[in-house]
Amino acid sequence: MEHHPRRAAVACALAIAALLIAAAGASAEKYVALGDSYSSGTGTRVYTDAGCQRSIYAYPSLIDTQRPNTDLVFAACSGATTNSVLSGQVSSLTSDTAIVTITIGGNDAGFSSVVTQCALPWPWSCTTDLNNAQAFIRNTLPGRLDSVYAQIRTRSPSARVVVLGYPRLFMGVDCNGGTFFSGDELTRMNQTADMLRDVTRGRAAAAGFSFADAIPAFTGHAVCSSTEWLNGLSNPVGESYHPNRTGHSSGYAPLVRAIIG
Repeated sequence: MEHHPRRAAVACALAIAALLIAAAGASAEKYVALGDSYSSGTGTRVYTDAGCQRSIYAYPSLIDTQRPNTDLVFAACSGATTNSVLSGQVSSLTSDTAIVTITIGGNDAGFSSVVTQCALPWPWSCTTDLNNAQAFIRNTLPGRLDSVYAQIRTRSPSARVVVLGYPRLFMGVDCNGGTFFSGDELTRMNQTADMLRDVTRGRAAAAGFSFADAIPAFTGHAVCSSTEWLNGLSNPVGESYHPNRTGHSSGYAPLVRAIIG
């Protein structure tokens, strides 16, 4: 019987490689990114999904690239509310999901409408809009967050869940042509962001989830700062008041990595 040691060695190497590939695939951590435009990547200007504005520059995509053992399911969508997360996005969660991230609540509170109204010149006022948003955050949002967080835990009982907050948008000055924010309006919008952070952090803690506070991370990088991580008034207008690429790479992605590794 004729022997072919070279063929045998090649066959053995291929078998080992196949086993290694299978092992690598089996050990990949399923990562589900849920949430709104702050997770999908609105503001980065390049999108793989026009409707939801999912971006390769958004922090979920960056984390997927940075962690070779991560398998991303990118469910976040611009404009999402707690209701749309519950009605659609949570279907991406499974019992073997290892990591979940989410930003949610800003659209429920109507924060983008508040910014739009506050940007108008005198005699328009956003006092009522701010009051309504703050009342909603205090009284209604906690229950909505609890519903979302409960679904995440039910569907993915072993997942590490990171709830990310929103940054303060402003540093106290308005440098953009076409907006007319007063000093008091800028202060109150930042106070509303603080309130949203406090409520979200509290409900995340009650659910046993990690909370990543974006306010310290983005301090010094607000709209009109010398190193903006957030877009000011932009063209197209939908890019406005969202994290830019640096906001995701230097702001949000490190916050998540500090928790999940």
